[in-house]
Amino acid sequence: MSKAFASQADLAEKKVTFTRLSDNAYAYTAEGDPNSGVVIGDDAVMVIDTQATPVMAADVIRRIREITDKPIKYVVMSHYHAVRVLGASAYGASEIIASEDTRDLIVERGAADMKSEIERFPRLFQAVETIPGLTWPTLTFKGEMTLWLGKVEVRLMQLGRGHTKGDTVAWLPKEKILFSGDLVEYGATAYAGDAYFNDWPATLDKVEALGATSIVPGRGAALTNPAMCREGIATTRAFISELYASVKAGVAQGHELKQVFADTDAVLRPKYGQQFIYEHCMPFDVSRAYDEATSHRDPRIWTAERDKAMWAALG
Repeated sequence: MSKAFASQADLAEKKVTFTRLSDNAYAYTAEGDPNSGVVIGDDAVMVIDTQATPVMAADVIRRIREITDKPIKYVVMSHYHAVRVLGASAYGASEIIASEDTRDLIVERGAADMKSEIERFPRLFQAVETIPGLTWPTLTFKGEMTLWLGKVEVRLMQLGRGHTKGDTVAWLPKEKILFSGDLVEYGATAYAGDAYFNDWPATLDKVEALGATSIVPGRGAALTNPAMCREGIATTRAFISELYASVKAGVAQGHELKQVFADTDAVLRPKYGQQFIYEHCMPFDVSRAYDEATSHRDPRIWTAERDKAMWAALG
């Protein structure tokens, strides 16, 4: 593990890429930093995941304005994590959309998550003082809803629990383009501190069954052909499955968390250690997997204090 707590020592700026996937869909990616997705309809624009602060969202808006002057009407939360949603106020959207499960998580742990994430990864919260507070949805759904941006159909779907219980994907069925949120990563380690390890692989099976030809993952480069899509899904599934199998094996042997972490890291590092944010994610991932394999079916709330205590214990 890194000596510095979480990603406090990660100060290197990342190169942003704005990738055109179709006439209607774009991916805003940044070398393993959180991605945003953009859908341009006939009469309005939708943004999926907003960046962490209004100042950081301004760069997404600048790139949108280079290609369209249509109003940004919709903001979609793929889930509740602060780094994904706290820039929402910059867009001036008339609707902020989330699953009901995501809203429940904001009620339950949004404030604790905000403080926790800002302390974990300060570089991702540029001009943190510009955040007006938690981002609350104005419109919620359960299961699935369809929005029409003129003739452009966008389906918002909960395919199952994985990264969180509220995970939402945005699907353009005509173009077969998927905005997956953190259910799928590419070249980046999946953060699983609030995950459901038992459910995530089966949820990815449903993602794969859509047959996407392009995916905007939660982190990593846009996946621009079917083979890349399959690879992104497969590597995410493999990481989650292999980590949980290792943790369960350690629990079955009666090992405490620190030993389970050391053993799991030794198993996974040769295969995944070069991924973006591997060092950051692993302590949180193994801690959550250990909880799920023992006595906590649902993720416990991460507070800034719990973060640091866990990091020190595993270090």
